[in-house]
Amino acid sequence: MAKKNIFTDAFGNLYFLKRLIIFILGVVSYRRFNGFNKLKISGTEHMLGLPDSNVLFVSNHQTYFADVAAMYQVFCAVNNGYFNTIKNPIYLLNPKVDIYYVAAEETMNKGLMTKIFKLAGAVTVKRTWRAEGKEVNRLVDLSEIENIMKALDNGWVITFPQGTTSAFAQGRKGTAKLIKQQRPIVVPIKINGFRRAFDKKGLKVKVTGVKPTLEFKKPLDIDYDNENAAHILEKIMIAIEQTPDFNLLNDYEEELKAKKLAEAPSNKI
Repeated sequence: MAKKNIFTDAFGNLYFLKRLIIFILGVVSYRRFNGFNKLKISGTEHMLGLPDSNVLFVSNHQTYFADVAAMYQVFCAVNNGYFNTIKNPIYLLNPKVDIYYVAAEETMNKGLMTKIFKLAGAVTVKRTWRAEGKEVNRLVDLSEIENIMKALDNGWVITFPQGTTSAFAQGRKGTAKLIKQQRPIVVPIKINGFRRAFDKKGLKVKVTGVKPTLEFKKPLDIDYDNENAAHILEKIMIAIEQTPDFNLLNDYEEELKAKKLAEAPSNKI
């Protein structure tokens, strides 16, 4: 697989351009996370000692771009010795550039702004289950899997195993299969409050005074020789707190469904 060099990353993107884009986007988004809304960060000590490559960050997802922008802020801060804080944006002058994130191709090709975001490190994939707002059923493009593996071979990768911003959505087996094959260090991230603070795209501040949270957890303990993809996916979903057990409204919703079903005309004598 392709390798980075002193001038370009694994995909041939110029480092000086990536540094410039990360710096500009970091400056633009800084006030969103340390001004209008105060980002609360915890667990970044778990990034100490991580290797420079083959590290996969798995997270739940609440907005298209604000989640990733916040993570870039934190990664750059940690890269410069600032843990659990982004109060000193001088770290943007020395960003961590070998960071990639998995994103839907459809989302990243919608406009000039998203294409600029793409240059910061997007590894795009076509959803196999949904396209342009419609349900689809298509095969996985193996070249896209190879691109994710290339990114892992050369740096850190962020992925959202649910593939959607909907809370408590089912995790996608493809993520677990990739982990089983590539055997990266897997670091879970639990986010919260982004959906309330920002619009769905994550480009506009919806409410001020919110304290979105980013919680970095310990790398998962995975037995790659004996655990199958289903077990790995279950561990991920528990770690990012997206199983039904974490849904405080789940029991209420189930009771409500049962009540409506019982009251339906077809169930009355």
